Amino acid sequence: MKMPSVSSTSVSTAMRTAILRAQAELNKAQKELASGKLADTGLALGARTTQVVNFQRDLDRLGGIVDSNALVTSRLSSTQGALDNLSAAAQQFLTTLTAATSGDATPEVMRDSARAALDGLTSIMNLALNGEHLFAGINTDVKPINAFEAGSAPKTAFDNAFLSYFGFAQDAPAAAAITAAQMDDFLTNAVEPQFMGAGWQANWSNATDQAIVSRVALNETTATSVGANHDGVRLLAMAAATIGDLFSGNIGAAGRDALVARAFDMVGQAIGDIANLQSQVGVIQSRVKAASDRTQVQIDLFDKQLIGMQGVDPYEASTRVTELLSHIETSYALTARIQQLSLLKYL
Repeated sequence: MKMPSVSSTSVSTAMRTAILRAQAELNKAQKELASGKLADTGLALGARTTQVVNFQRDLDRLGGIVDSNALVTSRLSSTQGALDNLSAAAQQFLTTLTAATSGDATPEVMRDSARAALDGLTSIMNLALNGEHLFAGINTDVKPINAFEAGSAPKTAFDNAFLSYFGFAQDAPAAAAITAAQMDDFLTNAVEPQFMGAGWQANWSNATDQAIVSRVALNETTATSVGANHDGVRLLAMAAATIGDLFSGNIGAAGRDALVARAFDMVGQAIGDIANLQSQVGVIQSRVKAASDRTQVQIDLFDKQLIGMQGVDPYEASTRVTELLSHIETSYALTARIQQLSLLKYL
């Protein structure tokens, strides 16, 4: 009778192979435990893997929209805050104008209040968020409003209009004789086109009338910005610029009274227009929020589908990891004992 031979080397090699196999299974189980998903979706699901890929693609698209809406919401919130500040500046200027109509505000106070309102308007309209100007329309890399200062396009155009209309500068002695009718006609025919007409885009504004349009849902887009070319901004700029500039010259009482009366009406209209603009922004904010909420519901549904297809039971995965670790430790111990077998020790 022939006895089969048993080699300690072959036994040791078999144990090492088993350990390597167990380690591969352990890596897979640990990955599933950490991610909560199948380690190899294609191997586990076969032909159904296509559905997982499609679901994941749609999920990524929806997630991108939600992230984009978060940025849009931030921009709209900053826009709403800026409009609040603009409205407050206009209200403060209107208060000073009201005082002026009753004789309780000096020309110096009127001039300083107008300049403060114009500086505030320029600063607010030129606000930027993440490197993009809020009120520039689609021209977000350029400041929307040019400052009204010496040498600037708006100031030069205004000075030229005054000189062309009256034949002398604002600080000339003859300016004291300007009548209310002359001042009103000057504002209507020489100044108003610079703000409410083509002069606004030529000298004051670098903003576009076209608003930024964002996709807030898979099948929905909406304008998500407001520009500096709205009537409320123009009217406030006109009132503040004329009062701030002409009250620094030699304009007489009749001309100043006509200026104040006209500015009072313009600022009142500007406040109303700014309020309407705030309402429009509020409506856009509501649309974006509603779109994000709907998109999030879709994301939750896709998540449930994906979990159902490629999710793993965390308790089962944890138990499997524990069993594999125990198996590997036992295999290491057996391998060590086999390697210690020796004929010399037996003899």
